[in-house]
Amino acid sequence: MTDVIVDTTELQRRTIRKTDWVACNAAFIDCRTPGSDQKENYAFIGAGVSQNANQYVNLTENHGFNTGAAGMPNGISNNLHLHFTAEVFINLGGEFRLRWGVDGKQGEYVSTDGDIVSIPTWIFRGFTNEGPDDGLLFTVLGRDNTGGIIWGPSVLKEAESYGLHLTADNRLIDTVAGDVVPDDVPLITPMKQKYIDDLTTYTPEQMRSRVIRPSDRAYSKNALLCASLPGGAAELSLAIGYGMTEDRRQVPNIHEPHSFNLAWVRAARDEGMLRHRHDRTQAILVKTGRWAVTLNGDMDTTVELGPADSLSIPQGAWRAFRCIDTGDAEAGELLVINGGDDRVYLEWAPEVVSAARDADWMIDPNGYLAPVGVMITATEDD
Repeated sequence: MTDVIVDTTELQRRTIRKTDWVACNAAFIDCRTPGSDQKENYAFIGAGVSQNANQYVNLTENHGFNTGAAGMPNGISNNLHLHFTAEVFINLGGEFRLRWGVDGKQGEYVSTDGDIVSIPTWIFRGFTNEGPDDGLLFTVLGRDNTGGIIWGPSVLKEAESYGLHLTADNRLIDTVAGDVVPDDVPLITPMKQKYIDDLTTYTPEQMRSRVIRPSDRAYSKNALLCASLPGGAAELSLAIGYGMTEDRRQVPNIHEPHSFNLAWVRAARDEGMLRHRHDRTQAILVKTGRWAVTLNGDMDTTVELGPADSLSIPQGAWRAFRCIDTGDAEAGELLVINGGDDRVYLEWAPEVVSAARDADWMIDPNGYLAPVGVMITATEDD
């Protein structure tokens, strides 16, 4: 793998702190609809599905996925809409009632702090903040080009009464603000009933299988080569996809392809993941605690991150994660997002490989942890 060196300027550019968030209050066609007119939309990596050309994006380069967030005061809703690519919510605090179906009556689920919810593609979904005003849903969307969204028929009709239209190339036209309806691009019209009738239905029980509550997490203490080494005792819980686990028996809660994989990493103070790299795009999000991320194996390129801060790490760059403060908990938590649907094979730094070997651990030909004492007796004929 070619060495990728990240200088301090690039590290700063790829760091997205909570204080760097820039809200757009007119990202979607329902921005004037009563009960939906106080939404705040954020785009961190990629433009996501915003329909406003003025949406601020913290980091524009392609990652194979998009990240963002939705913030809404209590009682405010995001109206029913349909996505073509994966949409995953990570609840960063608050209580949100998720509903689905073209009329929102197919089922409901109330999400609370720490949930991961993967909403199926090609179904209508919406949500309402029923908790504190500062409730927040972090979002991960599949692929670089999401294809935009389709709004429920009633949403489009109500928006039109407020002078808002949506073009086929995903532009929001605001006639009240002086926009002119274009002649060369058709306006989006409601989905025909015959297509709505063909959409997949989901029962509450089926949707529950796509929810990963904190109590559903299954952490492995032996998911990483560095786990037995001082400073490397991070635990890994797979959420979506097999990702970067090196525990041959670890299985994710959700297997379905999303174009990215998600996993929780937790560690006690002064523990984490020792120096490693891989060839996938990666973004990390701090859920709890404070973390130091060191790139290049050089302490001069270290950034400290707190809750809701995130960082994009280039493919091929050496990185190490260390929890430096757990707050009131026993461990800090990171959400790790890697691009791609298949496994992520880690390359560990030479000093990690050597120390792990001394501790009787190595990686087998299938990319999983194995005892050195077993592997040195193996032959190709075995």
